[in-house]
Amino acid sequence: MKTNEECAPVTTSPYSATRTTTTGTLGNVLWLLVAGGAPLALGYAVAGLVLGLTIIGIPFAIAAMRLAVYAALPFDRRVVDKPNGIGSGFLGFLFNLLWLLIAGWILAIGHLLFAFGCAITIVGLPFAWAHLKLAWLALWPFGKEIV
Repeated sequence: MKTNEECAPVTTSPYSATRTTTTGTLGNVLWLLVAGGAPLALGYAVAGLVLGLTIIGIPFAIAAMRLAVYAALPFDRRVVDKPNGIGSGFLGFLFNLLWLLIAGWILAIGHLLFAFGCAITIVGLPFAWAHLKLAWLALWPFGKEIV
């Protein structure tokens, strides 16, 4: 006889996905049209495709694609630590350090500048907050998961 643990569905993340809300959908639409989300996501996606052309760049391509997805639709999502996988151990630390030294700090500064530009108005504060979350993720992307 099977126990409840054997019959339970297998999930890839210990965190539940966030629920889609009307406010989040409106925020995502405005983000794509006004706050720079579309070119930002496209830039991350192109960088991911270029990185994916080399064998050494494949882990970095995956991180760039993760950033592209989050940069396209940041509202109604959150970033959590991924407990297991390639980015959680010493190898993840090395990948994060290499990412930080080569591109992460430049990406984070860009997000901080966009956050400052968005924060000038009260209406832009949610978009500034999204840029700040992206800046943090752009610094240290390995070992993170977007739910």
